[in-house]
Amino acid sequence: MTTTHLPFELPEKPKPACDNGARCSLRGVLPKPLQQAADSSAFLSEYLHLVPMNMIGVPEYYPKLSRDLQYLERRNLIYPIKNGLYVHIYPNEKSERDTYVPIEPHLNVQLDHVLLEVEARLLDYVDQIGAAANNDEKRSALNKAIDAITTLTGESGKIVVSARELEALKYLLNRDKIGYGILSPLLYDEAIEDISCSGVGPVFVEHKIFKSVESTTNFAAEDDLDEFVIWLGEMIKHPVTVRNPIVDATLPDGSRINIVYGTDVSKRGSNFTIRKFMGIPTSVFELVDFGTMDYMMAAYLSFALEEGLNMFVAGATASGKTTTMNAITTFIPPDRKIVSIEDTPELQVPHKNWIRETTRGSGKENTGSEVGMFDLLRAALRQRPDRIIVGEIRGVEGAIAFQAMQTGHGVISTFHAASVEKLIQRLTGDPINIPRSYVDNLDVVLIQAAVKVPGKGMTRRVLSINEIVGYDPTTESFSVVEAFRWNPATDTFEFPGFMNSFVLEEKIALKRGIPPFKRKMIYTELKRRAKIFQRLHLEKKLKNFYEIFAVIAQAQRQKLL
Repeated sequence: MTTTHLPFELPEKPKPACDNGARCSLRGVLPKPLQQAADSSAFLSEYLHLVPMNMIGVPEYYPKLSRDLQYLERRNLIYPIKNGLYVHIYPNEKSERDTYVPIEPHLNVQLDHVLLEVEARLLDYVDQIGAAANNDEKRSALNKAIDAITTLTGESGKIVVSARELEALKYLLNRDKIGYGILSPLLYDEAIEDISCSGVGPVFVEHKIFKSVESTTNFAAEDDLDEFVIWLGEMIKHPVTVRNPIVDATLPDGSRINIVYGTDVSKRGSNFTIRKFMGIPTSVFELVDFGTMDYMMAAYLSFALEEGLNMFVAGATASGKTTTMNAITTFIPPDRKIVSIEDTPELQVPHKNWIRETTRGSGKENTGSEVGMFDLLRAALRQRPDRIIVGEIRGVEGAIAFQAMQTGHGVISTFHAASVEKLIQRLTGDPINIPRSYVDNLDVVLIQAAVKVPGKGMTRRVLSINEIVGYDPTTESFSVVEAFRWNPATDTFEFPGFMNSFVLEEKIALKRGIPPFKRKMIYTELKRRAKIFQRLHLEKKLKNFYEIFAVIAQAQRQKLL
């Protein structure tokens, strides 16, 4: 069955927490913020009484996580997540990873004696709950039904429960009947980027701050895992079967999910991966905070996007390509019409005039035929966009994208390639097959990677920003200028393109009305813009994605940028 596999032993019988009063021996050792959190949550207080603090020490409490916490030598901390829950990052000395422990209301409450009876009586309320128009109404109807079935006072004909049992019942039934079951706490946590189950055993989590951690959610047997992925497929209305064992879908909150069912196509059995939707996108100034790029690079990219140049953001899987592409869309002028094309919706564009299109696969759930990237990109050319943003180019749609560039449509896309050389090889080889003479329609290539930085662990850096100058058919070679590059020895960015940038001098300067004999003035403008960005970020404390877009849009209207 599916279990919660805590990194420490629970007592056979639930251990009651004290009343957090003066007689509580634990209260005196808790830091004040954790005391206050425990005072407001009975189940958190109960959990703290179970934790072997004599072995791991007293956890710290953080009402809000900071990126600086990634540098902690030893992680033993608790923080709140949505819906009143908490998470304990537990320092597990027996594992190569820390343990991610969701602290839930039912964790220390034995419900076996009432849960089956409550579920049986809920059958009388199926029509009322099913008639609810949305999940909020379903939760309200379910909670009213539970209140009608149970009693705290011994009322005749009802199931007698304690206040803590009632709290745990409502949480558990809402979680499993309306939410995503055991995955719900992981989906509530905004600090989680990916949720991954690779087969029987634990579910792993990729955390924004603490990186790879092992959760307490555990599948004990193949049958349990198969049953869960079947239920999950039905829950998201993309059922998995033996005939259709692979499903790609989007959860209602925008998270991407991939499910693989059975041992026919996966030797370790069923598995699933959820790539969490991040809510408000990471902004370009937050990328500067993270060290992904610097202000001068941000200013350069803003020039390129303002003037409609074509750009690819390239890198390996999980290098942060989509995050960076989302962030820099704030530099596209607000009056532009944008069409985005994706397999699964990940892009977030702040512009009002934005047409968002996604592919459609073939199958029983679809009444029509398949609609692929090629079809959508070809259709986009008829929609008169100023900008076309492609989630990722990886097939024949690449030819249409380069045709769009040739006809004056600005194109931005992500691409799987670790260098400019590899990018060109992939573009000109199967299955994309772009003629080599077309490649120089691409103006800028940003290469990004996940790298290990001493003292900072794994993090993401823009390795280089490159300019495609031209193609020489005689030598069949490309001329490329490296405008920016990351120095791994110092973890800083260099600007070898200073006073030597083809894009800045030959394209952007001319588009901005700078005459050829004064084209070096563009570097002064670049420095000025970088200083404006720095001032907005550090002095005005501007970080929010949408606020940055609004400020830049206003500055562009007033000719301040």
